Amino acid sequence: MLKPFVLRLALALSLSSAAALPALAQAPLATPAAPADTTKKYVTPVSAPAKVWYKGKLFRAVAIPAALITYGAITAQGDAGINHDVRTFVRKQFRPVSTGFDNTLIIAPYFELIGVAIAGVESRNDRINTLLIIAKGEAIMLASTFAVKYLAHETRPNRSDDLSFPSGHTAQAFLAASIVHTEFRDKSQWYGIGAYTIATSVAALRMINDKHWQSDVVAGAGFGILSAHLAYLTHRNRWGRHSRILGETSFAPTYVPGGGLGMGLVWRPSR
Repeated sequence: MLKPFVLRLALALSLSSAAALPALAQAPLATPAAPADTTKKYVTPVSAPAKVWYKGKLFRAVAIPAALITYGAITAQGDAGINHDVRTFVRKQFRPVSTGFDNTLIIAPYFELIGVAIAGVESRNDRINTLLIIAKGEAIMLASTFAVKYLAHETRPNRSDDLSFPSGHTAQAFLAASIVHTEFRDKSQWYGIGAYTIATSVAALRMINDKHWQSDVVAGAGFGILSAHLAYLTHRNRWGRHSRILGETSFAPTYVPGGGLGMGLVWRPSR
C-alpha cells in the first residue's frame, strides 16, 4: 500500500515542477547596473552664447542719436556747404514767425503726456517715476548741450551769438517726445508719432526764424533722444506702479502771470 502512494506523490511533484519552469523562463533576469560615467565631470560646461553686441540695450539706445550728432558735427561748417543750401531754401520758402511760438512748443510733448495720463491711459511707469526720469533726462540734456555750445562756439545764422551748435530748443523738444514715446508705445505708436511731429516742428521753426543751421537742429535732436535713453537706462523703479505709500499724484498745466506756461504737480498722501 505504501509503494503506490509514494509513486503518486513523486508523480505529482514532478508535474508541479514542470509547470513552474515556463514561468521561471518568462521572468526577466536582473541586469547588473552600469558603472557611473565619471568622465563627464571633467568636461568644461558649454556656456550660453554671448549676445551679439549690436542687439544689446546700450547699442540700441545710442545708435540713432549718435548718428544724428555725428552728422550734425560733420556738417557744422557755418554758412557753407549743406548749411548754406538749406538756409537759402528755407528763407525762400518761409517767412519768420514769432519766436514765442517755438519757445512754448518745446514743452508741448509734456502737455501731451499730461493729457493722455488724465484720460486714463496707463503709462509704462507710475507718475513719480516718470517725473524722476524727466528730471534726470533734463539734467543730462542741459549739461551736455550747453557744454558743447560753449566748446563749439558756432555762430548763429543771424549772428546774434556764438551758441548755435547744437540747438537747445530742438534737444528739449526731442527729449520730451522720446519720453512720451517710451511711456505709451505699448498702448499706441500714435502717441509717439504726435510727439515727434511736434519736436520736428520745433526744429523747423528754429531754422525758419534763422536761429539755427540745419546741422544744429539735427545734432540737437540727437542730444535730446540720447538724454531720454540714458535716463531710462540708468533708472531703477523704486516703488512699483501702484504704490499706496506715495498716495495720489496728478499733473496740471499752470500759467504764471508775466512768466509764461509751466507744469504743476499735486500730491495727495495716502491716509
